[in-house]
Amino acid sequence: MWVHKKQAVSVKINTVQFRLQPVCRGPGGSSLWTVRNAVADKLLLFITKMSRRFLRILSAGLLTALVGCATERETLVNNTSHTFRTVVVDAGHGGKDSGAVRRYGPPEKVVALDVAKRVDQKLRESQLETVMTRSTDVFIPLDQRVAIENSQKNSVFVSIHFNDSRRRGVHGFETYYHSPAAYALAQRIQNKLLDLPGAVNRGVHPANYRVLRKATYPAVLVECGYLSNRGDGSSAWSEAYRDQLADKIAEAIIEERFGTGVYQGASRTASGRPAVSTTSPWSSPGSSSSLGVH
Repeated sequence: MWVHKKQAVSVKINTVQFRLQPVCRGPGGSSLWTVRNAVADKLLLFITKMSRRFLRILSAGLLTALVGCATERETLVNNTSHTFRTVVVDAGHGGKDSGAVRRYGPPEKVVALDVAKRVDQKLRESQLETVMTRSTDVFIPLDQRVAIENSQKNSVFVSIHFNDSRRRGVHGFETYYHSPAAYALAQRIQNKLLDLPGAVNRGVHPANYRVLRKATYPAVLVECGYLSNRGDGSSAWSEAYRDQLADKIAEAIIEERFGTGVYQGASRTASGRPAVSTTSPWSSPGSSSSLGVH
């Protein structure tokens, strides 16, 4: 069949429609042809469009990652674990940020502040300098906490929190760190807390919390039990128990700095974990606790 070399020819073979398309001139003036199918054309067009869209998404993702790397560089940490002179004690939450509020325990911002102030006092009694990020019920933004901790040269940072879970059976202590330079301090604090009778070990874990990630000195965050748990929450109401928590944390910090056996803090009680009432002052009108919660 003779056709003009610039014209396309449609051919139907077994119900499938093909199109012959001249693409260039061959030897002796003959035309070279490509065989194309309408379905294949649409599929090719779809693949081409999707490929271009994927490349645009990939390029945007790579650009975002590069910008992130440029602006969120890993903070360099000075390892002062055995030389620090100052401890920055951070009471979690505060003010408008109540933290965990559960039926079994006091509000987290209140009990965290109480334990933090006790840690602060015990460290000062052991001749260490201390700085608290907050000493009253005020809200301190995370970036301001970071600025406070990084402003203290040759220091370590210890943040006090209590935990929360939807599963009421979950209980125990956890300690977090970000820099490898802070791991030893985190592990020592965890070990000391496990000396308390009935303590449950929920481990020492790396974490990306801002106050840890942005720290230029070793920084740890201590979760002193689950306020959502009946046992942990009820214990948190006890002044004696909160003092034991603070004593163990302070002991770990002192030993990390000066060595084992040098801490001369509160005397160890043989009775262990204090018995506490399961009736919460928080829900009892007219009653109060040393936390100042009515």
